[in-house]
Parts: sequence; C-alpha cells; structure tokens
Amino acid sequence: MATASGGKGKGEVQRIAARLRMEMSDGTYDVGDAFPTQRELAIRFDVARDTIQRVWRDLVSEGWIEPKQGSGTKVIKVSRVHSDEALGPGALGALIAEAFEVEDVTLDVFSLTAETLSGHLASQVTRVQQGEIAPRSIKVRLVLPSEHMPLPYPRPKSGANDGQLVEDLRQMSRQQIEVNRMSFDRLRRNRLVSEVSWEVRRVPLAPPVKLYLLNGTTALQAFYKIVERVIDQDDGSELRTIDVLGVQAQLLQHVKDANPESLGSAFVTEAQDWFDSVWDRLTEQRPEAG
Repeated sequence: MATASGGKGKGEVQRIAARLRMEMSDGTYDVGDAFPTQRELAIRFDVARDTIQRVWRDLVSEGWIEPKQGSGTKVIKVSRVHSDEALGPGALGALIAEAFEVEDVTLDVFSLTAETLSGHLASQVTRVQQGEIAPRSIKVRLVLPSEHMPLPYPRPKSGANDGQLVEDLRQMSRQQIEVNRMSFDRLRRNRLVSEVSWEVRRVPLAPPVKLYLLNGTTALQAFYKIVERVIDQDDGSELRTIDVLGVQAQLLQHVKDANPESLGSAFVTEAQDWFDSVWDRLTEQRPEAG
C-alpha cells in the first residue's frame, strides 16, 4: 500500500477528496447516506490510512460528512462554501482522469491552445484501449480563438512583430487537435465507446483564463498570467518575448454540491451557461469536428 508523504501526499489527498466530492455531487451518495469507513476508503484508493484521515478531516471541516457516535458517518448538506480550492499544476491530469471514470463523460474547454488538454486526453484514450475504463459515451467540446483574429501574445518584447510567433503557436495547436481527433476516431471505429463526439469551434475572443467543465459538476479555471519568456532561435540567438503562462498555471476548482445556492454550485451553473452561450452564438460556422 502506498505511503503518503510530502508533496506527493498532498496531491493524493486532493485527488481523493475531489473524487469523493464529485461522488457526493453527482448522486452516488445522497444526503443521509452512510459514508464508507476510513479502512474501506484506504483499501479502495490503495493509500495509507493517514492519507485517508487527512481527506476525512477536510470533508468534515467542509461540511460534506458528519461522524455520529453509534451510527457511523453520514453524508450531510454542505454547511459552508467549500469549492474555492487552489490546485497545483499537476492536478488537472488527475481530475480529468476521474472525470473519465463515469459512464457518460462530458468535457467542455475554452482555452488559448489545445496544448495542456491534448496530453491528458491521449492518456484517457489509452486507458480506454487498455480496458482500464469503459465509458459508454464521451463528448468533448473545445473552443479556441479564431485563426482570423490577431492575438496580443506571444510577441517580441522589442522590435517588429511579424506574426510568426503566433503562427507557430497556432500550428502547434492544429497538430495537437489532429492527434486527438484521430485518437477519438479510433475509439469510434474500434467500437470501444458506443458514442464519441470530438468537436472544435473558433470564436473571435482571446481568453484571459482557461476554463474546464467536467461532467457538469466541476469547473476548473486558471488565469493566463503575462510573462517574459526567452525563445531559442534556429540561428542560435535568443528572442525575448511577451507570452502567457498556460501549462503551469494555478487551477481554481469549483464543485457543484447539494445546495444550489452555494458559491460552488452557482459558479458551475453560470460557467456552463456562459460556455453554452458562446458555443451556440459566437462560434464560427464551420466546426472542426471529429
């Protein structure tokens, strides 16, 4: 059994707690249901007992569960806002992996490129192919900036901006989109998933944040921070640029819970409504479907 320690232990606590919150939000557990014991959870997640104890403390303090003497631990109505949670850069992969463990997977994303998402989706396709997970349906919608609009970054910090940096960024994103499209096509052709939908649309917007909506229950957002970055050129020289921090951006997590008026529930609902409105009313007419 794994032993939790240091940063890895903290990541395990966040991963397990996020999974259990999702289950208490999606109807796996209802208010009043008996909650598994710490021993049962340690066996289920294959982690040390002290890791589960830390998860337990978090869920109790957040108002998800309540231990009652003589009757075990019960799932209760959330007593306070729990959902504004900062997650490290490595958390996105774990949360997407958890999202793909349900029967009907939905993933809506608005971002600058497909760079961060691409690798995580490829990992989930591999899990399906290896029989580790078996979703009944997968639906992914990705919104990216229009290729017909100028982007304020990346650009040289000084000197002329010839647009090559932006074109390089777009070309990289096109390649990643094509790789994911082919992977989802294989799932469909090999009948590993009954229903597969992969669709990319463009909008005339440069996103200040990236947004992930997982199965209608969890919203993740990360701000694109403006940074200076040095790029090595083919001739051996260095180019100092103004760019954005995307791959390692800090994630903020919002979880829909049993209280529709909680901050977490309201944020997920509003974020989903906003995404749907952009998808339906602002996207260009020719979707890049798979």
